[in-house]
Amino acid sequence: MQQSPNPIRLSVTEAAKFFGLSDKSIREAIKRKEIKHILIRGRYKINFESLLQWAQLNMRRQNKLKRDGIGQFVKVWNEEGVDEKK
Repeated sequence: MQQSPNPIRLSVTEAAKFFGLSDKSIREAIKRKEIKHILIRGRYKINFESLLQWAQLNMRRQNKLKRDGIGQFVKVWNEEGVDEKK
């Protein structure tokens, strides 16, 4: 996946809500350096693309994304992007 010139960055809380995970899960991934992030005024800003790749590496996280996160609002996921079926 090519890195975009202006990456989308999320806070820990935003990332947790978006992916249906706990803040603790996100912070542990940061601590283990599994997701790319920067620190701005003492707050983590997480690279969205990195977060999405990390979430797809584990079936439990994939399921939480689909069930509790943004996936509950998306009807069909594909590898190229997101298709909405009406």
